[in-house]
Amino acid sequence: MGSVTDVAVKKLPCLPEGTFAQKKPTVVFVLGGPGSGKGTQCAKIVQHFGFAHISTGDLLRDESRSGSETGNMIESIMKEGKMVPAEVTIKLLQKAMQESGNDKLLIDGFPRNEENRAAYEAVIKIEPKLVLFLDCSEEEMERRLLNRNQGRLDDNIETMRKRFKVFKESTLPVIEYYNSKGKVRKIDAGKPAEEVFEDIKTIFTSISQVKHCFCVIL
Repeated sequence: MGSVTDVAVKKLPCLPEGTFAQKKPTVVFVLGGPGSGKGTQCAKIVQHFGFAHISTGDLLRDESRSGSETGNMIESIMKEGKMVPAEVTIKLLQKAMQESGNDKLLIDGFPRNEENRAAYEAVIKIEPKLVLFLDCSEEEMERRLLNRNQGRLDDNIETMRKRFKVFKESTLPVIEYYNSKGKVRKIDAGKPAEEVFEDIKTIFTSISQVKHCFCVIL
């Protein structure tokens, strides 16, 4: 019997030939723990460098509020601070990428685990140009999450700490995988937001000068 990842991937159709994957988009993954500032920094990158911002967390939260059967399942999983199954996340991500109308995409909060990564590579097949890792201490992330008070269902202390644990156990191995391929650009995200963005600007200025910076996984 195949692994959970194998089963998830088999359920998903690959992007059709001649469509989005062949338009040679530049894809950047943005990873960091909950409260590391991914949304804040992505907004600045969009403004300065013309990327479209796709937050998988927002996609999942929007679906969870839809009242659909899938949305109810997502809400239950998020309350536990756990990972949503890859087939659900990939389906939402695939649709958002195709509808973005942009050939430069920031994919925020993805891939969160090895299952996500394997499903993305099998289905969407667009290798990221780089992985931006916003590195921040757990203490600082917790302080930020408690202060932002956005009424999100996943922003209470108990769930927060579950999310930190999941990040360390599931997402850090993904970062290590991409680091082994020379893709990771690590930023000290514990600094004030403007200082963090100054570091990010250096990275994005260099990649924006490179034409056709993508690779399709065959």
